[in-house]
Amino acid sequence: MGITVDIKAIARGVIRDEARAVQGLEAYIDDDFEAVVKLVYESKGRVIVTGIGKSALIATKIVATLNSTGTPSVFMHAADAIHGDLGMIRPEDVVICLSKSGNTPEIKLLVPLIRNVGNQNIVAMVSNTGSFLAKNARHVLKATVEKEAGTLDLAPTSSTTAQLVLGDALAMCLIECRSFSSRDFARFHPGGSLGKRLYTRVADVYDRDNRPAVGVATGIRPLILAISRGRLGAVAVVDEENKVLGIVTDGDLRRMMEKYENTGGLTAGDIMSPAPKTTFEEELAYNAHRVMRQYSITQLVITDQEGHYKGIVHLHDILREGVAG
Repeated sequence: MGITVDIKAIARGVIRDEARAVQGLEAYIDDDFEAVVKLVYESKGRVIVTGIGKSALIATKIVATLNSTGTPSVFMHAADAIHGDLGMIRPEDVVICLSKSGNTPEIKLLVPLIRNVGNQNIVAMVSNTGSFLAKNARHVLKATVEKEAGTLDLAPTSSTTAQLVLGDALAMCLIECRSFSSRDFARFHPGGSLGKRLYTRVADVYDRDNRPAVGVATGIRPLILAISRGRLGAVAVVDEENKVLGIVTDGDLRRMMEKYENTGGLTAGDIMSPAPKTTFEEELAYNAHRVMRQYSITQLVITDQEGHYKGIVHLHDILREGVAG
């Protein structure tokens, strides 16, 4: 027997149901939510996030988001808490309990036990605000939804989405409170692309041993040979003190051939582009790439602060390191 339901219609309905649930959360951002943000921000301990079932899965994601944005957090499964994990909770920690109903047996057992270890900072993230959990929490984050997505109103869908969004809202508020920057974020993600962008410098990507350079009086043949040997598509033109006067690229050679019938008497100084775009070894490779994109070029001359020639960084050097924007 074949499928008789309208799959596209069902999927669109689920999306609409969950979108409405998320939109409805805006009305529940109240004084309690603000108080929770301040409680976590001022806490000397960690954030312990706990739950049971699907809420436990959402709790692990909230923990990951908080940790990656500068708020030390730990996941504790509500069922495991009564078998030893309760020992991880300290009086100064903030404990966020996720539950749709707020009345599950595990939650009813867990809340008094948390208080027994001296912790009074229990935060309920709950849909049922009249539940045991809500009534016994210091603050309540309202993850209230009218119904789960779909026709049966059974499987946790809208409710877990609401929990996820509230967790993100909490984390983003804490980011702003801490003036958490992209550089701070990169400290916790050193292996990611953002971490590379914020730590990889021009000095890390260019070949220090390959510094093609010619003098201003260099003839065309040795100039072409210097570009060919360098394999960077360009050569720097420097003076006697090794200060950069200009650059000659493959494009400059092509324009020379179009402009001059006889190139025998020409020199690097005749065809170079003066005052080329430059960068420093300590500049971020990501910023160097932005300059390349802005001016539609593939090389930047590297100098020191006094304008002495250090080398050339090519677009491919940056792309190879995966730090391009």
